[in-house]
Amino acid sequence: MSSTAHEQAVDRIRLTACTIPTTFDGKPQPESDGTATWDSTTILLAEISAGGRTGLGYAYTSPAALPIASGLLADVVLGTDPYASGGTWLAMAAAVRNAGWPGVCASAISAIDVALHDLAARLSDVSLLRMLGAARDRVMAYGSGGFTDRSDRELTEQMSRWAEEGYRAVKLKIGTHPEDDPRRVALVRNAVGDDVQVFVDANGAYSRKQALELADRFMDESHVTWFEEPVSSDDLAGLHLIRDRGPAGMQIAAGEYGYTPAYFHHMLAAEAVDTIQADATRCGGVTGFRSAALQAWAVGIPSSAHTSPALHATIGAAMPGVVNVEAFHDHLVIERQLFDGLPALIDGDLVPDATAPGLGLSLRSDAVAHYRVGAWDSAD
Repeated sequence: MSSTAHEQAVDRIRLTACTIPTTFDGKPQPESDGTATWDSTTILLAEISAGGRTGLGYAYTSPAALPIASGLLADVVLGTDPYASGGTWLAMAAAVRNAGWPGVCASAISAIDVALHDLAARLSDVSLLRMLGAARDRVMAYGSGGFTDRSDRELTEQMSRWAEEGYRAVKLKIGTHPEDDPRRVALVRNAVGDDVQVFVDANGAYSRKQALELADRFMDESHVTWFEEPVSSDDLAGLHLIRDRGPAGMQIAAGEYGYTPAYFHHMLAAEAVDTIQADATRCGGVTGFRSAALQAWAVGIPSSAHTSPALHATIGAAMPGVVNVEAFHDHLVIERQLFDGLPALIDGDLVPDATAPGLGLSLRSDAVAHYRVGAWDSAD
């Protein structure tokens, strides 16, 4: 166990894994994108206490993150100074060296790092937005869903509803049936009108030549301004090709599977994207997201926050160069069930409460208990 002379050292860690079935209009329903199908989402909740306050963090991940957090990371964090989260982050990364940093270990680190930042802000009785230096007080959000297994009616109703709620951009999944994708994209364009941007996400389903051909069609027929993961995010040369030869006015985006600072360095060095995505629940929490955003900002590339809108509203508004946050369907549903104090959607922007300590979030204990699939408490 680490030790510190700080009077507010971490003295308790509670971890909870919850698995929530995917739903559409309140009914259980599987979901698909260009390369995967799923019927549930797991969230790891981290509650870290010091000085009579408790910070909250979370990550969307696998249930396997719970034993990693409790078995490899908890002893690294207990006894540390909540205001020294940078050193704790480095110590956690070192602790998972032999287990493998990218993937599940990175998400466990992420949940804890977010909780430590939330805790430090609460101990100081300030919002995390202010503590991080608030680049702005809000950040644009876009509605994201439109799964490839949705009917035309379900697709257009969801996108129309988001437009009516004030989102200035919406995103649909593509790639399962490439021959039908232009038609589905055109349906969305007609449903939301000309004043709402249309984004698409192939989740790496296309070949390079498919992606180039479809990029031109999406732009010409439906004025698509954002093409996410047209090819695999591991294919940096392919992303670079599409970025250079794709239509003007279309952003090529990728990066959601970045877990370490080096990942973002390599993607930026390859000039693979117009906008780089980072996910604080995967890339190391606040610390990792800040690294990714600042790397991008330094070379003039904007960044985007992938999913987790309740968290990224604050982090996205705090960091320079962040242009939007993905309000992902699954996470909107989950965060409304599990948290109170969600950021407000105002004129298409997510606006965190700058008057509430930390992230401003609190857990709904009954919902957490209902979906809990595992838990661990350092006090036991």
